[in-house]
Amino acid sequence: MKLNKIHILLFGLGVMFSTQSCNKYLDTEPDNRTQINSVEKVAQLVTTAYPGRDYYYFTEAASDNAEDKGNGVGGLDDVISRPYNWQDVIGDGTGSTTAYWNSCYGAIAAANQALEAIEKNNLGNAVLPYKGEALVARAYAHFMLVTLFSKVYAIGGSNDSPGIPYVTVPETKVIAQYDRGTVKSTYEKIEKDLVEGMALLSATAYTVPKYHFTPAAAHAFASRFYLFKGEWQKVIDESSATVSGGDFFNNLRPVNSTYRAAGTEDFRTMFTRSDQKSTLLLTQQYSGWQRQTSPRYGYGINMVKMFQLGGNFTGKTRADKILSYGVPHYTTYKFKEYFHRTSPGADIGFPYLIAPLLTVDESLLNRAEAYAQLGQFDNALRDMNIFLSTKISNYSASSDAATLPKITAFYSISDPKEVIIKLILESKKAEFLQEGLRWLDIIRHGLTVKHNKYDTAGLETFDELGPTDLRRVFQIPQEALLSNVPLNPR
Repeated sequence: MKLNKIHILLFGLGVMFSTQSCNKYLDTEPDNRTQINSVEKVAQLVTTAYPGRDYYYFTEAASDNAEDKGNGVGGLDDVISRPYNWQDVIGDGTGSTTAYWNSCYGAIAAANQALEAIEKNNLGNAVLPYKGEALVARAYAHFMLVTLFSKVYAIGGSNDSPGIPYVTVPETKVIAQYDRGTVKSTYEKIEKDLVEGMALLSATAYTVPKYHFTPAAAHAFASRFYLFKGEWQKVIDESSATVSGGDFFNNLRPVNSTYRAAGTEDFRTMFTRSDQKSTLLLTQQYSGWQRQTSPRYGYGINMVKMFQLGGNFTGKTRADKILSYGVPHYTTYKFKEYFHRTSPGADIGFPYLIAPLLTVDESLLNRAEAYAQLGQFDNALRDMNIFLSTKISNYSASSDAATLPKITAFYSISDPKEVIIKLILESKKAEFLQEGLRWLDIIRHGLTVKHNKYDTAGLETFDELGPTDLRRVFQIPQEALLSNVPLNPR
């Protein structure tokens, strides 16, 4: 669907013709068929207000969910090897930081176009759920941008470091000028959009709700947002609102039951289906991520230990599928690629994935952490035992439940808050392997990442990325300089 104004994404495109001729073109109103002047057209437009690229490549590679499998072992791709070595990715290829940056601003542009159309047309109350969706989607895209491309929000800090441009109106200039603001001001704008949008959402406005910000999905996003802000009671409230009747057990990913029993092909088809209770928000993304089955840097023999005997305090394995393309190459096989052929009868086209952006599992783990932060350790352990009961092979409530003595002995950490949070973060690390979320906990908790490296002689050394290392903030695309957006320091 075309928009009713011409939009040029300034952060990833060059200027291909003169500014004067561009301005004349931008001043020309398209024909009436492109007007967004009905509830149906607004609803259709808002479906494009979600990032169409993934962050899996660079967040997984930069995190401690990746390892060097050895010199000459596996394929090399810059969008994985450079983040693993904490180097900036050059270009805007599939899986790059630039591709994700551009896709987020593309999503924001769609949301802004929808909001402008709503403001200019008298569409009545029927349009309000889509206005709410546009606001929350705009907040989500900006949140992911500030999380990945700015310094992490410091709870109780000034947060006066540069944020990211918060765009609230459709672009009508070839090269608009933007101010990054601060992390603090960016968070304030995100929260404003989030709160205003959530009040307008509807659970019944969509044919396939899982592809939209329903109230449940918005609560899950709010849970993540307030976790970063350190507003623990709000995390608890928002997480609790993601499922009806507080029934988390029957809405979590059924790892040790349905998923475990499924065949490999059935599993990867099932994992991202819209009928999965655990999934709260899905989106289609242009991505070749599932093709990365044998990279040099990634899920290898050390990472797989988290699923094996001794990988957790119960003494049992996690029930996750462990699939291999030949040791040391492992994959969770969570994603099924959908290949869109652009030429009939030829293998020419584009790979797509259905990506789960928000889940019940993350929300429950967020709530558990918030309880721990508030010193409500019994509540935190209760949530963790609900979670683990769906993940551990042959789980027994009588023998496998998490208790302070058990996890204290396993982690050798005596502080109750610290050890419970350690259990939560390790559980998230395993649950969301190859889904990119580990990076969010790394930056939020200031965790040091250690990467091994093999040289051509097979000698293994180690490099560390500490909490204050400037490379923890991904680089903004070079093209952003055209819009007066300064790059991150290196």
